[in-house]
Amino acid sequence: MSSVERKLYWFAAYTKINQEMTIKKRLDGMGVENYLAMRDEVRETPSGKKHVRVLLIPHLIFIKTDKVTAYSLVNEQGINVVYLKDLATRHLLVVPDKQMRDFMFSLDFSDSTVEVINKELKRGDRVRVIKGPLIGLEGELIRIKGHKRVIVKLEGVVSIATSYIPGSFLEKIK
Repeated sequence: MSSVERKLYWFAAYTKINQEMTIKKRLDGMGVENYLAMRDEVRETPSGKKHVRVLLIPHLIFIKTDKVTAYSLVNEQGINVVYLKDLATRHLLVVPDKQMRDFMFSLDFSDSTVEVINKELKRGDRVRVIKGPLIGLEGELIRIKGHKRVIVKLEGVVSIATSYIPGSFLEKIK
């Protein structure tokens, strides 16, 4: 096996309805790194408030493995997923490590409600967070519901937006 085939990549894959946790548990049991976008929520139930984990992006799991193992998981191990393909190359869509780290970090970040105040930054600018808990996160400055936010894109997969970030915490990427 060549070193290219052994290199670990993040792959995005679709699951069948309500199979995300089952697939995650199987991958965990096999020692294959994976990620489901989830969040803790408090829900009202007849017996009171309950803390539950909910999926943020249903039917989507990210799997970090080499290309040979990615195919083996489906063909030999029976993991029931369909990998997303890069439309240009028709090969498995690879999510770059930096994008994946930013994506996971921004989803794990607790809610914050501070407004962007840096007037030099405008919609569409590429920005990097230089202070605070999101330091190192890179994305595009956008406006959602009238408020400026940083959007993190996993090309060809999904985009998510942060809560407000103070403008003084951002620098424009040239």
